[in-house]
Amino acid sequence: MDFQAEDVASAAGKVLRQLRKEADLTQEKLSFKAAIQRNYVSEIELGQKQPSLHTIFKVAHALDVTPQYFVELIQDELRRAK
Repeated sequence: MDFQAEDVASAAGKVLRQLRKEADLTQEKLSFKAAIQRNYVSEIELGQKQPSLHTIFKVAHALDVTPQYFVELIQDELRRAK
């Protein structure tokens, strides 16, 4: 499948928001646990920024999921959107 960068960013944002809410974390708490800026969490969730591979690992660890699971959920979201 051919995905545009904005499609990937949007899917990553939806997945991040879903996992964060399931973990009962605010953006601020997640940012603290993942050692990233709170506004960056917001930008990812809004689909304005794409997380780097390093950020995916940090966020996944903070959410107690594997990076692989996080990426698989993004891939599933992309499939649903197409």
